[in-house]
Amino acid sequence: MNSVGFQWSSAMQTDVGKVRKINEDAGAAFPEKGLWVVADGMGGHDAGDFASRSIVDSLALLDNPGSLSEFVDTVDDCLKEVNRRLIDEAASRGAGTTIGSTVVVLLAHQQHCACIWAGDSRIYRLRDGSLQAVSRDHSQVMELVEQGLLLMEDAESHPAANVVTRAVGAAEDLYFDVEVQELRDGDRYLLCSDGLTKEVSEAEIRQYMQSGSCQDVCTGLVGLVLGRGSRDNVTVVSVDFGVPSQQGEK
Repeated sequence: MNSVGFQWSSAMQTDVGKVRKINEDAGAAFPEKGLWVVADGMGGHDAGDFASRSIVDSLALLDNPGSLSEFVDTVDDCLKEVNRRLIDEAASRGAGTTIGSTVVVLLAHQQHCACIWAGDSRIYRLRDGSLQAVSRDHSQVMELVEQGLLLMEDAESHPAANVVTRAVGAAEDLYFDVEVQELRDGDRYLLCSDGLTKEVSEAEIRQYMQSGSCQDVCTGLVGLVLGRGSRDNVTVVSVDFGVPSQQGEK
């Protein structure tokens, strides 16, 4: 899809995995809008698949409003409306019910992109062979890491590893983290649910992101997870950015 100064191509893949019966993940690539999303229905809660699908279906109705700041505001408003609907739906199902989902969104407009997230679904950027974790997990274990009470390498095996502290549908007051970045030719972004990062190291993510097409990245990483037993649903979205002279149009 054309952008002023940049073009992009993308791919998305999701799988229920080897253990779960229902895929509570949802993901989508809307290159014509410059919008990509991964949502992960909160495990152990009611209707996580309904929550993640509600997010993706609502974002699918949006148009790129003409500037990145307006686009971020539009997505923020959309997700907060989904938050209200999920809370109302949970209340209608009885006390103690929660219907929630993490979310990570990538928006592209002209020479910039914006990353928006709540929860522990992640977004990475590969630039000049270097992998950067753009998002920071909203989770209990990440809070412990930041307080110096837990080592990062021990976070995945911690009993609270799956406890998120922010998610769509989890609380009346919902805030998203936003990171705006200037794009460079050859940038590759990856959005993923924690079904990927539970099974695959960041070094391996970097390795798979370094070559092939966006579809190759998605197929390779999902295949790697499935080969390791895939305890959770897994969803990945890969997006490439390039100047028109060096990258074909989607």
